[in-house]
Amino acid sequence: MNMAKDVKKFGKAKGADLVGIASMDRFEGAPRQMDPRHIFPDAKAMIVCALRIPRGTLLGIEEGTFFTSYSMMGYAGINFVSMPMVLWGITAHIEDQGYDAVPIANHFPWSGISNDHGGERTGWSRPVAPDKPAPDVFIPLRIAAFAAGLGQIGYSKVFLTPEFGPRQRFGVILTNAPLEPDPIFEGELCDRCMLCVKDCTGDAISATETEKITVAGQDVEWGKLDERRCRLAFSGGNPEANPFYRDRTPENIIWHGEAWEGARGCIRACMIHLEEKGVLKNKFERPFRTRKPWRLQNDWKKDIPETAPRLGPSPEHGKR
Repeated sequence: MNMAKDVKKFGKAKGADLVGIASMDRFEGAPRQMDPRHIFPDAKAMIVCALRIPRGTLLGIEEGTFFTSYSMMGYAGINFVSMPMVLWGITAHIEDQGYDAVPIANHFPWSGISNDHGGERTGWSRPVAPDKPAPDVFIPLRIAAFAAGLGQIGYSKVFLTPEFGPRQRFGVILTNAPLEPDPIFEGELCDRCMLCVKDCTGDAISATETEKITVAGQDVEWGKLDERRCRLAFSGGNPEANPFYRDRTPENIIWHGEAWEGARGCIRACMIHLEEKGVLKNKFERPFRTRKPWRLQNDWKKDIPETAPRLGPSPEHGKR
């Protein structure tokens, strides 16, 4: 039996839209606090599952009339409900064949990685031994998806697949099962159109500065991201546009889960561009944008306070 093929077929039967497999050597060179091999040193493979973000969850944001569908059904519902169920099913299937499996959903509230600068949190936790990272190891799921051959990281740092473009979220499983890895994706989905930069209400993506890492011998580069701007825009950084505010200062906005920004640049603009190019496998009978969309005004950006609250428990949970 081809166990890798069996696991992929089973994963899709359990609800995953995409399943890829990475060998653990592809994480060579990862920062210690982000190296999944410290979680399960005997692991031979990482299974990466993707669940699509429904395109329709973004339509109400376009109109400025319904913001909760993307936050609930396109974000929290996937990360905290659907993905764990998929991972549990695959984990049980692997265990039934006599192998260990470690399910890891897109939820890192206890991560040892700082939400402010992406480095290790000072005073957060401490290693149990000198040769180990501190609890808890953080797995960058976009890097995992790249290592599993599911697509590429776009200029916005959002992961792109040939099936859905930027519309998916990920979860992973570490296992000692002997699974053959998938090849690294060789296509070029991101053409550096820079619409993600242009359409981001928060000016969160730099048009000139980039960050680069090496994964599985491949250079991976994206535009430098200011997560503080990203999260403030997502949550309605302009009090004039946000009906949930106490007074006219960004510091006193009521922070909530509704997507006022709604990933306007990194997901919506990117998705529209890729659909117009005809490169995505998930096709629709109507274009996504048929009228002028509602949007936040961006004259608040110069007033972002240095002490603005940050949403989400980890860098992977940027509200995009």
